[in-house]
Amino acid sequence: MILTQERKDEMLALTCALVSQQSYSGHEDGAAEELMRYLTAGGFDYVETDRYGNVTGRLRGPRPGPRVLFDGHLDTVPVANPAAWKHPPFAPEVSEGRLYGRGTSDMKGAVAAFTAAAKFFAQDHDFPGEIWVAGVVHEECFEGVAARSVSEKVRPDYVVIGEASECNLKIGQRGRAELVVETFGVPAHSANPEKGVNAVYGMCRAVEALRQLEVPEHPVLGRGILELTDIRSDPYPGASVVPFYCRATYDRRLLVGETPESVLSPVRAALEGIPGLRAGVSFAQGEAPCCTGETIRGVRFFPGWLYEEEEPFVQAVLEELRRIGQDPEVTQYSFCTNGSHYAGEAGIRTIGYGPSLESLAHTDDEYVEIAQLEKACEGYYAVMKALLREKM
Repeated sequence: MILTQERKDEMLALTCALVSQQSYSGHEDGAAEELMRYLTAGGFDYVETDRYGNVTGRLRGPRPGPRVLFDGHLDTVPVANPAAWKHPPFAPEVSEGRLYGRGTSDMKGAVAAFTAAAKFFAQDHDFPGEIWVAGVVHEECFEGVAARSVSEKVRPDYVVIGEASECNLKIGQRGRAELVVETFGVPAHSANPEKGVNAVYGMCRAVEALRQLEVPEHPVLGRGILELTDIRSDPYPGASVVPFYCRATYDRRLLVGETPESVLSPVRAALEGIPGLRAGVSFAQGEAPCCTGETIRGVRFFPGWLYEEEEPFVQAVLEELRRIGQDPEVTQYSFCTNGSHYAGEAGIRTIGYGPSLESLAHTDDEYVEIAQLEKACEGYYAVMKALLREKM
């Protein structure tokens, strides 16, 4: 595809429309409406929003073939300090080849690029199969949870995650889990501490034991990591009371093949090995309101995933990207994505490809290079050509 100036302008206008809508997690409805407006006007034959607020659109070719889903999230992290921004976060501005605004890199630029590319591809080709695009909600809090609803509806053969990759090809990621370690004591007046059992002292022993645990490693994805992120005792504040309860949260980065039991088992064994300690470990659970009024819930266990570079679908995409003059590196995401569901849970063949740098996510004065948006749009078009063939 030669991306004409008219098409470039259309894609940029959609990016700006999405960025102009503040869409913190649970408040994505404004951005969802903008996306649905474009899908409807762009000739998508199916446009819907589900109970969580996910937006899906479909372009169906005239003959049977694979279903290819392009996934991007509409929610963003909040703007913590608007005064630190030189460019307004929700009034997108173009300056020196960059588009500034919250979500430009993470990841409304990608959503606009693959949505526009799908429209352009359907205008240019009679293709087999179906192209689906999804604007997913609550990804920043629950990677992969809302995406379950999307994959249940679409049942894709392939998924393309649009998270930032600098237009390189991503074939895996570490997952993540949040572990909750709890210690239990006996309350007492702090003037007579010998009559109680201090749960914080117990937690100190637990923390030291967990620091000695060996975490698994993977030759491609790296170390599993088990890192303490917070501790809180009860009662808090504890005026003259020996704390009877203490809770610590650990971030655990997951490698391929790890299960909930394989992650919990060594932690449980380490705690059971501490004499006299009453303690337990479990996965954190979260819930949050959606813009639709629904509540989203999930256990914070998001699997890792990895494909081989030699996989036929990966090679097909690489070949097509190189044919249009791109030369992507084949690497892995350093952070967690909705791929935790598509590839990690559902086993759907998944790759990642998107504009911009991973390091620009969640930053003040977030931006995306317009040249990256245009390159990604051309790349998504090529990915469609590669995957909309007979099933590999």
